[in-house]
Amino acid sequence: MSGPISLELPEGFRAEIIEADEGSGRIDISRTAPYAHGRTANRLHNAFSAHLHGSPYADWFGIDIIDGHNVWRADTFIALTDDVENGICEYGVAASEVRLVAEVVAPGREGQERDRIRKRRAYACAGIPVYLLIDDFTMRGTVTVLTGPPRGDR
Repeated sequence: MSGPISLELPEGFRAEIIEADEGSGRIDISRTAPYAHGRTANRLHNAFSAHLHGSPYADWFGIDIIDGHNVWRADTFIALTDDVENGICEYGVAASEVRLVAEVVAPGREGQERDRIRKRRAYACAGIPVYLLIDDFTMRGTVTVLTGPPRGDR
């Protein structure tokens, strides 16, 4: 018998369900981001918001992206401003409505692997057309833009 799972996290931690399938999946637990990470994400959010002003799209943060059993909390993402048919889930925005997702690579080996590998694969599998990855942990400050993954591409 399966039912809802309850997970209490210590203060300063968050959980995301990445790569979930029927009866299986992975729950990633991570610390909330340090100031430098948040500053970069907020600057990106502000730039997107200014650019999208007056368009039918908005920059979103603090809201989950839902794809079946998968639940992600991106640093920021772009989706339609107004509710669209089947686009709003009870707990977030459907991945099918997300046009761009952006992540600032989190510090630490686990955070880097999550943002560079697991989330990259998860967003591609969900068919999100653009993944923007800001990575300052290479010591060169790189920005990678990945586009056009067919839904289900691993």
